[in-house]
Amino acid sequence: MKNIKAIIFDAYGTLFDVNSAAEKCKEKIGNKWEGFANYWRTTQLEYTWLRSLMKRHKDFWQVTEDSLGKSMKAFEIDSSMRNELLDLYKTLSPFEEVPEVLRSLKEKKLKLAILSNGTPALLNQLVKSNKLDNLFDDLFSVEEIQIYKPDSKVYELPIKKYQIQKNEVAFLSANTWDVSGGGNYGYNSIWVNRNNNIFDNLDFQPKLEIKNLLDLLPNISSN
Repeated sequence: MKNIKAIIFDAYGTLFDVNSAAEKCKEKIGNKWEGFANYWRTTQLEYTWLRSLMKRHKDFWQVTEDSLGKSMKAFEIDSSMRNELLDLYKTLSPFEEVPEVLRSLKEKKLKLAILSNGTPALLNQLVKSNKLDNLFDDLFSVEEIQIYKPDSKVYELPIKKYQIQKNEVAFLSANTWDVSGGGNYGYNSIWVNRNNNIFDNLDFQPKLEIKNLLDLLPNISSN
């Protein structure tokens, strides 16, 4: 991909491991920790889409709390663990290669940003707790417009600020619906397929499919 001026990342599931909160509690939760983590994530996403459709917005932290409540009931996890899981969600671990790749991209003098459902406070805490805050030019949050991805108004936020063309953006997400959302908007959407998943049928195919962010580096050119 040539003539890229901005590289924009989804946060949850792409840069940061959404299962890491539950994994850190796996000794307390037991063997069902991974199923619970996946259920929590799926419910969280469903709530964002449903609230967007119903025009009943709650911010991402409130949605995260609501989806955790349902998930803990579904998996019969003791309610005493609620605060611990929520605290861990605020400081999710990045995937192993993330710091190295971000530093390499920073040297290319490209705009680096996050575009996320997360609130500004959540995103700031997430990057600071992982010592990544000095690597991003911007942390774009849907709270600016109060509707969730994949609404096109979300993907418009960086375009408005940077005054660049849609095809000058490389957008990376591990979520196929997000890749499709950005791609249908006009981004060069890249799928980070860490788990050998199958892409959704949503009238878009990613410009590039990579196994992790290290595969991005040889495919980006700013001129």
